[in-house]
Amino acid sequence: MAEKINILFIDSAHPLLKDTLTSAGFECDYMPGISQSEISEIIHKYEGVITRSKIIFDKNLLDKAVRLRFIGRMGAGMEKINLEYASQKGIQCFNSPEGNRDAVGEHTLGMLLALMNNICRADREVRNGLWNRESNCGVEIKGKTVGIIGYGNMGGAFARKLKGFEASVIAYDKYKFRYSDDFVTESTLDDLFRRSDILSLHVPLTEETTYMADDTFINKFKKNICLINTSRGKVVNTADLVKNMKSGKITGAVLDVLEYEKTSFENIESKEMPDALRYLFASDRVILTPHIAGYTVESNRKHAEILSDKIINFLMPKG
Repeated sequence: MAEKINILFIDSAHPLLKDTLTSAGFECDYMPGISQSEISEIIHKYEGVITRSKIIFDKNLLDKAVRLRFIGRMGAGMEKINLEYASQKGIQCFNSPEGNRDAVGEHTLGMLLALMNNICRADREVRNGLWNRESNCGVEIKGKTVGIIGYGNMGGAFARKLKGFEASVIAYDKYKFRYSDDFVTESTLDDLFRRSDILSLHVPLTEETTYMADDTFINKFKKNICLINTSRGKVVNTADLVKNMKSGKITGAVLDVLEYEKTSFENIESKEMPDALRYLFASDRVILTPHIAGYTVESNRKHAEILSDKIINFLMPKG
């Protein structure tokens, strides 16, 4: 039997995760509605925390977590956790990007197909009695060059989903090398700027990537491009995106994420709508979804399976 370790769930999770950890001998408290201030009052009691994106693990909170041995993130992005400070305090941080990479790959491809074939607009028109074939003529992925920035779990999954479309798929990742395979060709950033017809962003949100896709970045592309962002909203400067849509440099945009999302990613900030966001809402050259690229029935379960394996292997190492 494992030692009695207390684990606090502060966000919703598939029941399998709690059940698996409980079966392994751990005490699990499920409090998905708990606030940041309430967590501060009780986190000293726990060796482990399960989170998504609602709570910020800053130095103040981590200092109060005097018994904490691990933080388990249900999902991929770790920007809400001060990873450097957690490491200094000996706190292991886990995430589960393997759980939703296929969901992200499929969703990204689906949004791209919807944009290039005018599916959303055509559907809306037909429902209103309009049969506009000529104005809804589509564009094929075959023969295009798809540039991917960030070739981790999500970028790799998108490349695999593109395999049957007979496109040239190239990728740049500042921190990875020698990853060319049957799905992608490793590229320099300059080559990606030169060749891409379609750009897909799959990078984490860091100081380095915040507003990475700004006016200067966009205009380094030799061709007019379609831009896809299913990573984090603040990777793209929305005002600069709109500026380049108006000029024709950006032919269309596929956005599952927006820079205006609340901290928890569950809604858009309620303050007055910026002009750039109004433009996106009104444009037929934009496909929008509410940060759901990685959110499927299957991915929810896979997150639980993967995270439980990582936690149990950490707390109960074999051999």
